[in-house]
Amino acid sequence: MPRVKTGLELMLDQRLDVVRGRRVGLVTNHSAVTADLTHIVDALLAAGVNLRALYGPEHGVRGDVADGKEVESYRDPRTGIPVYSLYGPTKKPTPEMLADIDVLIFDIQDIGARFYTYLYTMSYSLQACAENGKMFVVLDRPNPVSGNAVEGNILDTRFSSFVGLHPIPIRHGFTIGEAAQFFNAELGYGAALDVIPCQGWKRAMYYDETGLPWIMPSPNMPTIDAAIMYTGLCYIEGTNVSEGRGTSKPFEVVGAPFVDAYRLADHMNSLGLPGVRFRPTSFFPSSSKHRDSQCFGVQVHVTDRSKLQTVPLGLSLIKALHDLFPNDFQFRAPGPSGKSFFDLLLGTDKVRHAIEAGASVQDIVFSWQDQLSEFMMKRRSYLLYI
Repeated sequence: MPRVKTGLELMLDQRLDVVRGRRVGLVTNHSAVTADLTHIVDALLAAGVNLRALYGPEHGVRGDVADGKEVESYRDPRTGIPVYSLYGPTKKPTPEMLADIDVLIFDIQDIGARFYTYLYTMSYSLQACAENGKMFVVLDRPNPVSGNAVEGNILDTRFSSFVGLHPIPIRHGFTIGEAAQFFNAELGYGAALDVIPCQGWKRAMYYDETGLPWIMPSPNMPTIDAAIMYTGLCYIEGTNVSEGRGTSKPFEVVGAPFVDAYRLADHMNSLGLPGVRFRPTSFFPSSSKHRDSQCFGVQVHVTDRSKLQTVPLGLSLIKALHDLFPNDFQFRAPGPSGKSFFDLLLGTDKVRHAIEAGASVQDIVFSWQDQLSEFMMKRRSYLLYI
């Protein structure tokens, strides 16, 4: 299997001109490594790059901060380089954070789902560079769940948050570099943007077809299977059902103490959803919802990735849990924003209202097809790969 080369490797081999003689900042985390597992910070310093500042997304530059926990600003103990937090009170680099650099590089492995916060760390960084006259360079990496599958509703900007900021679908099909080009033009940022692409990546490829090592981009993304299911099952986080956080199979197992595992599995299998089967299971989450309590539910087994539609799958599970266990299933109560977390993940309140009103998943999915078709036409001019 020929190996894909990432934007980082292409820059080191062929494009060091973009940073030569310039003061460089870097938005990154532990997932930004070369094929031989050298971290980008070490690789850039070894290449003589004048690296002046690091910027930490959710989970931090070194990936050592738990989900949802604020990232601190500090000096990197390995290099002594200052690290600025982009996951806390400040999510967009300030002029002061950018004062000592000429170029800001972004290199983080994305997942390909609208909820994943690295996408918006990139977007805010791109916008900040436009506003402060800095060059922005994206070192591209593959979309690990393929670049062909595009699914889900277009976010309603009334429900914009850091788990869904811009009007794109749930499974957007972009690489992080393509998304940068899309945001820069469609949102009117107008930054000086340079995307250094991957070499050898095709849109149909999943990550395990690239020949690249899988580095968990976040603590609950241990495998490519988890990443695939995340695009459809993340919004279970907006309910009182466990999405498998705190287990070895996050986003692959779903359940709660009140669920009848066999009843749920039988119902889900009866739907005949393409490319997937459901197995009754039980598990004890060591963290997050239902911590240390026995949960009953299903494990989702993918049988054919080419036929799998993760967004209808996730909605079918939510509807089944709502309809089969009406006395116990709940959507999470609104938070400080006044909006349900489920609605923020879905980028609308229409889906929740439709499920509560008894609408079919087919009708829910049909309701957004016109908007999705418009997006598909618009995205074409920003795609870098065939």
